[in-house]
Amino acid sequence: MTTPPLDLLDRPPESVRLAVVGAHLEGMPLHWQLTSRAAKLVARTRTAPAYRLYAMANATPPKPALVHVGEAGAAIELEVYEMPVALFGSFVAEVPAPLAIGTVTLQDGVEIKGFVSEPRASEGAEDITALGGWRAYMASRS
Repeated sequence: MTTPPLDLLDRPPESVRLAVVGAHLEGMPLHWQLTSRAAKLVARTRTAPAYRLYAMANATPPKPALVHVGEAGAAIELEVYEMPVALFGSFVAEVPAPLAIGTVTLQDGVEIKGFVSEPRASEGAEDITALGGWRAYMASRS
């Protein structure tokens, strides 16, 4: 039995690209968790049309849950940040369940790290996919 090849990099990356869809967006209450780690905005874009977005119940501050659903999904607005890899672990350590950092597919097919959620995040949550993103949802609440 042969050992399968590993995905090895010539050298470790210096930064990580991170997709954010809610409370970490620019101007939102948790954005400071990015800027305090020298994260820089590199793009405003959308996910591939394979996601549903939910406003989680009882989240403080209000937070969304991004769920990959495949063909039943839609494209969701997001921001992409670049963060030094040396600071990424401390950021991930602050992400509370049922949110998680996983892989998000962007509209151009590129896959990057980003906020996703465990299935329990949609329990009692409001499906806000039709609004296209968190900013539109927050504006609808005003």
